[in-house]
Amino acid sequence: MKKVHIIVLLLLAVTVGVILAMTGDYTTYANFVQAREKTDKSVNVVGYLAKNKPLNYDPQKDPNYFSFTMLDKEGNEQKVVYKGSKPQDFERSEQLVVKGRVNGDVFAASEISMKCPSKYVNDEITLKETTVSIKSGS
Repeated sequence: MKKVHIIVLLLLAVTVGVILAMTGDYTTYANFVQAREKTDKSVNVVGYLAKNKPLNYDPQKDPNYFSFTMLDKEGNEQKVVYKGSKPQDFERSEQLVVKGRVNGDVFAASEISMKCPSKYVNDEITLKETTVSIKSGS
């Protein structure tokens, strides 16, 4: 290959890289303390439902208002408000990811993703416990 071809290919690769970088959706992961500092930017917070705190969802009163308390991975507690209906089996989720930004004293979530426990893992655990109890009972 000629030097000109190599230079043209390199310029083309750099151009494609710059275009992809500019159009990509960069999602920042943060805890609630960092999210308070980035009020101008949407962030993702990974954490867990504070099961000792109440969930606020009354579909008769307002079907598009759901609030709950969440703990991020560092243990920071924050009230989260989601303008939508409560996801099914929300209380059973193992882990939550909320996308949004801090608005005053609440985290205004635009999206909620849940990691729910797998029914297959629970079945395997039950099967092992049954197998162990059968062996030990013999």
